[in-house]
Formats: sequence, C-alpha cells, structure tokens
Amino acid sequence: MNHWIGAPIDRADGILKVTGEASYAADFNFENLIYGIPILSTCAKGKVVKIDDSDALKIPGVLTILTSQNTPEFFPAKSDFGTASQMGEIRLPLQDETIHYAGQYLGVVLAETLESAEEAEKLVKVLVEEEPPILEMEKNLSQAYSPKAFFGEPLPVIRGNFEKAFSEAEIKLEEIYTTPVEHHNPMEPHASIAVWDGENLTLYESTQWVVGARNVVADALKLPREKVKIISWFVGGGFGCKGFIWPHTLLSSLAAMQMKRPVKVLLSRRHLFTTVGHRPATCQKLTLGASRSGKISALKHHTITHTSFVGEFLEGSGGASQNLYDFPNLQVIYQVVRLNKGTPTFMRAPGESTGLFALESLLDELSYKLKIDPIELRLKNYAERHPETGLPWSSSNLKECLQIGAEKFGWKNRNPDPGSMKQGNLSLGWGMAVSMFPGFRSPGSARVKILPDNTARVESATQDMGTGTYTTMKQIAAEILSLPPEKINSFLGDSSYPAAPISGGSMTSASVGPAVEAAAKKALQHLIDTAIKDKASLFYRCSPDDLQAKNGNLIFKTDPSKAETFGEILLRNNLPFLEGEAFIKPDQPDKKYAFQSHGAQFAEVLVDPYLKTIRLNRMVGIFDVGKILNLKTARSQAIGGMIMGIGMALYEKTVYDLTTGRVVNDNLSDYLIPVMADIPSIDVEFIDKPDPYFNSLGVRGLGEIGITGTAAAIANAVYHATGIRIRDLPITLEKLL
Repeated sequence: MNHWIGAPIDRADGILKVTGEASYAADFNFENLIYGIPILSTCAKGKVVKIDDSDALKIPGVLTILTSQNTPEFFPAKSDFGTASQMGEIRLPLQDETIHYAGQYLGVVLAETLESAEEAEKLVKVLVEEEPPILEMEKNLSQAYSPKAFFGEPLPVIRGNFEKAFSEAEIKLEEIYTTPVEHHNPMEPHASIAVWDGENLTLYESTQWVVGARNVVADALKLPREKVKIISWFVGGGFGCKGFIWPHTLLSSLAAMQMKRPVKVLLSRRHLFTTVGHRPATCQKLTLGASRSGKISALKHHTITHTSFVGEFLEGSGGASQNLYDFPNLQVIYQVVRLNKGTPTFMRAPGESTGLFALESLLDELSYKLKIDPIELRLKNYAERHPETGLPWSSSNLKECLQIGAEKFGWKNRNPDPGSMKQGNLSLGWGMAVSMFPGFRSPGSARVKILPDNTARVESATQDMGTGTYTTMKQIAAEILSLPPEKINSFLGDSSYPAAPISGGSMTSASVGPAVEAAAKKALQHLIDTAIKDKASLFYRCSPDDLQAKNGNLIFKTDPSKAETFGEILLRNNLPFLEGEAFIKPDQPDKKYAFQSHGAQFAEVLVDPYLKTIRLNRMVGIFDVGKILNLKTARSQAIGGMIMGIGMALYEKTVYDLTTGRVVNDNLSDYLIPVMADIPSIDVEFIDKPDPYFNSLGVRGLGEIGITGTAAAIANAVYHATGIRIRDLPITLEKLL
C-alpha cells in the first residue's frame, strides 16, 4: 500500500503557476469592468475641509468619485467561527472627514480604464486642516497605556515573585532590544473585484480567509451571508496582511452595487505601505537574574509598542518568554502608544519573531558572561512541562533539535572567544538560537466526493498562499481512499465550500487536514455500504471489516484478486458521486496537554574586519512540528521563513518622514529585502514525529516557526565574529562601525 502522507510529491498547482495559468484576484476580467483607484491622505493628522474633484471628473472615462460626502453607512462585522471576523482597522472607510494617518483612504476614483482612474486620482485636490501628528513612540511614552488582555488572556503576566528572585540572583543582566516597523510586501499586491448578480455579490479577492472575508463584507453591507461569495483560488503571499479585511474590499463591493457594473480596485506597491497593516516597532527591556551555574531564576520582559488611533493591535513579544523556558519568576508587561500611523496587524509569527530576537540575544549575552556554551545554557533552563500552565507537553523534541542541529552545523568545533575564528581575511562568526511557535488549531470542515471515473474531489473553504494546501489536501485524501494523488483534485479558495479557519497562526494543516481525513473516511464508508447492499456486487452482504480500498478498487482483505473499481460500484447504482463531509472541532481549551512547536537554528557569518560588511554564509534549521504532510513543501515553508528572518535581521526597516508621517521607502527598491545573492546554503531537517494528542494526523503547523529565532541566531553570530553586540535591528555595517 502506498503511503502518500509525508511523501515529497510536487505541488498540485506548480505547473499552473510557472506557466502563468493560475488566476490571482486581479487576473479576472468582466465585461463593462470599472476600475477603482484609492485617493490617499498625504498628511498624518487633520480634517478634510473640501475635496475638489472637478478637474478629475473632466478626464475622459471617469465615472464618479466616492468620498465621505457620498458614501453610505457601513456596519461592523459580527464575531463568528471561533476567531473574530473583522476589519483590519475598526474605523469603517469614508464615514467621516477625520484623518488619522498618512495613506488613509479619502476616496476612490471610478473610471472606465485603469489609466483614466490613475490620471484622475492625481488631479483630485484635497484641502485639509492639518494638526501636528504623533509619530514617535519613544517621545510619547507619557501617553502609553497598558492593555488588560491579549487574545483573551489577562495582562500583565505575573509568575512567582520576580523582585525577590532578582534581588537574590548572583548574576544580573538588563538590556534593551529594538525592532523597527516592517511591511509584509507579498509578491501579489491586494486586489478586489466585485460582481453583483441580482441580490448576490461575488468578490474575487486576495485573502487569507475566504470565510472571514465573506462574513465581514456581508455584515458591512447588511446582507445575508449566503448572498456573498468570496473567490480566492490563488494567493501570492500574505504573511498576515491578508488575514483581515481592509477598506478597498468594502469599497469595491459598494461601488459595484451603486454602479451596477463589476468594479476592480487594485492596490499598487505604495498602497501596501499604508492601508493593509505592518509589524509594529518594539522596544523590549529584558531584566534577568541567574545563578553562576546558568539557571535563570527571574526574568522581566517589558515591551513598548504602538498601535493606531483607528484600531487595536498588540505585538505580543513577551509570549516567548512566557512559554518557552522554565523561568519560575516572571513578569511580562506591555505598554502601547497610539500613533498617527496605520493599524498594525499580524506579520509572520507576530510577537514570537520580535520577542525571540530579544530573549535569545539576552541568553547569548548571559552565556558569554558565564562562559557557558549557549546550547548548554538553554538546556539548563529547559522546561519539562509548559512553564505557564504546568501541563505536560503533548510532544516536545527541543533537545533533539539542539543535538541534531549542533551535529549538522559542527558546533563542537566552535572557539567561543569573539573574533577568534577566521576564514581567510574575514572574521568568522557562529551563532545559534531556539525557535518556537504555539500549536494552534481551529474548527475546520471538508467534503470528499468519490466520482464514477475513479477519481475523487476534495473541497474546503480554506486557502493556499503558496504553502502547499492544494497538495496536502490531495495527499490526505489519497492516503484514506488509496488512490494516487493524481486521481484526486483539490478545490479551495471558495467561501461556498465547507467552512475553514483563517490561514494564520500556522493552523491550516492542523485544522483542515483532520477534516479532510474524516470526510474521506466517511466517503469510503458510504462506498462500502453501497457495495454490500448491492445484490450485483461481489461484496453483497459482506462485513465491512472484510473490505478495504486499494488503488481505486474495493477488495477483500484476504483475497485481493476479488475487486471492483469505485466507478463500477457507482455506475451500477446510478450514483453521480458518493460523498462524506466532516466538521472537526478540537477539544479546546484542552486541559490535559500543552501544544507547542520547537526548533533550533544555527548561523554562520563572515564579517570584513575593516569594512564591516556582513555576509551570511550558511544556516541550519531543525524543527519539531509533528508529522510532516509533504517533505518538499514543508522544507520550502521552513526555508521561506528563515529567509524572511534573514530580512528581519539584516535588511528590513520601514522609514517614516517624521514631519508628514509618510513612508519614505515605500517601494521594493528602497525597502530592502534579501534577494537570491543574499541567501546562503540553508539546511533544513524535521524531527517528523507525530503529535499524538494534537489531532488525528499528529500534525502541527510550520508556516511561522521558521522565522522565529533566525534574527537572534544571526545577531549572535555577528557578535561572535566581531565582539560587537547589536541590539537594534536591522544589523547594518554602519552600526558595526
């Protein structure tokens, strides 16, 4: 019997993508299509006094311009399906004249052609009463507030008695680590096409959550949810910024309703720096007390971050300190400052990526102070149980990750003295860090149909952002039905399919995968039941326990020569298909086990001792994420996460004009991200042991763990090469100089 789960098969959507046949949101076209281009505020705070669109309306092909003066009321979305369906910012678009950030929507130009819309947008004159904006977090700490909760968990987090343990500690450390604003910049910019058919609305959308998008749009327009359909067959990256719904989607829907024609609203690269979220900056002060042997007795993790005046978002950087190591006395504290910038949102491993840069850098500093190997230090503080809840881990192989990673990297050959290792004329640096991400899962549904042509069809209202969901859905169904994956077709990205959660929190495989498995089992059971009730079948009145599926046939377990194809059974009974549908709701909150993924990363850098240029030479990442569904797509995900961590460590930083609040580097020429020439050899390996308690497949998500720990491993390698500790990302040559 073939085992398809875990096999490194090619992507189901690979050929479509490389040949350009995959249809992304902006690729759909319709007759009488109208184009919409947003009008953005050029100041960060103020009030619109007047919008003069007279010159813009003279451009041939311009139909109308939506502003706060002619846009009807939108309505907020209701919470649904386990996670709140919501707008990216609380303020609904074009509902008043107040300006809260540069780049805020002030209107939308609607025209017959894209060129006309773009030309008209430049001619719209906006008169604004400007006010001094609040743009700098550090200079406005007097206005900071302390949030009371984070995802329903009360704040601050207090464990033990930090003050007493810190005062008694033999070794004390206190350092500040800062991370800048980062923007997601997926390859595919956001787009939305709205098409009305009578009372029904179809949206072709680039989204990480077709069900959530449907709910938000329906609620905002006061439509029954069954009247709205979201299509998102392919998503060219999201990383969090396509998780919630932003103003352009509501405005395309409203415009199409008013104009009674399809409307396409396209965002350019510069729009992605203003209206669809970002990772907020953090200033993290870590205070640590430890024994001379390396056991940490006290840790305080104080994070200062920012949100907007039109939304609420917290970068939970203290989560890693709370959930990773055995720190008996802990304080996790947050302060948030409201700034005249757009609302932050989830960005790959929100909180864990920024928090682990600080925590894993601090542990590296402690290892040098105590002259203890960095791996040994982490093992001294290893948590045998979840440090916050005290629950046993459902599965934890962090020690194995550290051991395998150290062996593959050659860590035993490391000279611990900074600046002691050389490669030619360059300083060689080795660094390591631990990775982690919580094990999340949500309710998920799927439908599997067995068809008369000996193929099967899998349906779920989930999404594939390039993570491989099309492929893994096929593999799970193939395993249960004993059909080759090429005989199974996956259908997703359509809100009319069985509901599934957001593709975020690394939970798509853990939530949708078990639903596909259960649906396939139901479909197969229906096939067996049909056969044993069929007088013309070889299996008439047989016990179901005597039968099994094999390569598109139903066979006797004891005599495989007696077989009937799936198609023969369906055709003989005049059945167009046999289907199974499953809704899997995990046992949450689970009071028996704690679920978390772990990993270890190792980095090697080469630093020019005179010019201080940094070259990343190689990386090793070992990850424990439960059972691997597809080794090829899993490696791709882990490598992609590590590359994003390289960007965080060495390149990415959004720069604001502190007078206007506008983003200065709002393009991929000035906003630096790693390119192929910057990427070293990356060696990825998985523990690949099923988590026996998380779900029926034993699988946890891996979309985000790859970025966690990367920045710290690189920063620690830079210190080892140079003896210079950089605590402010990104690490650049001028900081080393």
